[in-house]
Amino acid sequence: MKRLVILGSTGSIGCQMLDIVRSRHELQVVGLAGGRNLDLLARQVREFAPRLVSFNVEGNVPGLRGPEICTMEQMVATPEADLVLVGTVGKAGLGATLAALRAGKTVALANKEVLVMAGELVQATAAKHGATLLPVDSEHSAIWQCLLGEDVSTALGRSQIRRLLLTASGGAFRDLAMDQLDRVTPEQALQHPTWKMGPKITVDSATLMNKGFEVIEAQWLFGCAPDQIEVVMHRESIVHSLVEFPDGTVKAQLGMPDMRVPLQFALTYPERYPVDGLFMDFTKVTGLTFERMDQGRYPCLTLALEATKRGGTYPAVLSAADEVAVARFLGGGCSFLDIHRVVQETLERHTPVSHPTIEDILEADAWARRYLSNRTRAQ
Repeated sequence: MKRLVILGSTGSIGCQMLDIVRSRHELQVVGLAGGRNLDLLARQVREFAPRLVSFNVEGNVPGLRGPEICTMEQMVATPEADLVLVGTVGKAGLGATLAALRAGKTVALANKEVLVMAGELVQATAAKHGATLLPVDSEHSAIWQCLLGEDVSTALGRSQIRRLLLTASGGAFRDLAMDQLDRVTPEQALQHPTWKMGPKITVDSATLMNKGFEVIEAQWLFGCAPDQIEVVMHRESIVHSLVEFPDGTVKAQLGMPDMRVPLQFALTYPERYPVDGLFMDFTKVTGLTFERMDQGRYPCLTLALEATKRGGTYPAVLSAADEVAVARFLGGGCSFLDIHRVVQETLERHTPVSHPTIEDILEADAWARRYLSNRTRAQ
C-alpha cells in the first residue's frame, strides 16, 4: 500500500492522479489540498476519505465533514504519507515542497514554478534530508526514463550527458501569422493542439514560457548547464524529450500525449503498469518532425533562457511576473503580446541576489508583484 498526499487535487494534474488511484487498489489517499473549487473538493473527500484536507479559503466549508483541516505544510509532513504529489500552480507549492523534503518524503513534482523559483534551494534541501524528488512533467519524466541505467555522474572526467533536447508543440498559435498575434483572445489561447491542461500552463504553452521554465527545471533536476539544454519544435507531441550522449547516441522517450503516463510512472517506479487506451499503433504514425524554434515568435522563451543564465533571483521574478501577466491576459486586462513586454520590463527593473535564501526568493516574488501592481495603478 502506497499512501498519497495530493496538493492541487481539484486541478488538472490532481484530477488525473485521482483517476489513477481509482484504478489501482494499492494506492490510498491520506491528504487532499484543493484550491477554491470547494464543491469538487467536497466530492473528492467523500469518495477518497482522506484523514487530512487543506483548502484556499477562510472559515468552515459545507460538505467537508470528517477530515482534519490543516495547512499544506502540515499535511505533507504527516508520517502517514509515502509520496507527495505537488500539482499546484505558481508559487503556492514552494513552501509545501520544502516542508515535504525536510520531512524526507518522496516528492512527485508537477509544479514548474517550484524549481524555477528555488531550484538550488530545493535540491540542497532534498540532499540534506535524504528526500527524493521525482519529475512528473512529461518532458522531464522522459529524460529521467532515458537516463535509467546510465552512469550520468562522470566517466573519464566528462559528463555522460552531452545535450538534453526538450520538445515543444508550439502551442495554440504556432502557425498564426505574426501580425495577428496581438489580436488573439484568451479563448483562442486555451485551445492547445495536443494537451489538455489548466488555463495558466496552456497560455504558457502558447507563449512558450512553459518551455523556458522546463529548461530551468532540467538544469536543477539533471545537473546540466543551460548551454547543454536545447528546445526543438515537435508538432506531433509523440517524442517527449531526447538525451544525447558523448558518442553521438541519442535516446528518446515516445508515447501518446497523456499525463497519466508520467504520473503513474512516478507512483510505481521502477515498475510499469498499463494505462488504458494509450498503446501506440506505429503504422498510423505518418511522421515525426523536428524544427528549430523561432525565438522571434516566442520572446517569452528568450526571456526565460536569459533568466536561466543569470540565475539568482531572476527566475523567481520571471515566474511571478509571468503569473501576473497571464492572469491579466485571461481577465482581458492586456493583450497576448503584452505578456512578454510585462515580464521583460519587470526583469529589467530587478536588482538580483545571487545564491538566494528562501527569504530572498519570496521577497523577489513579492517585489515583482508589488512593482506590477504599482505600475497598473500609475497607468
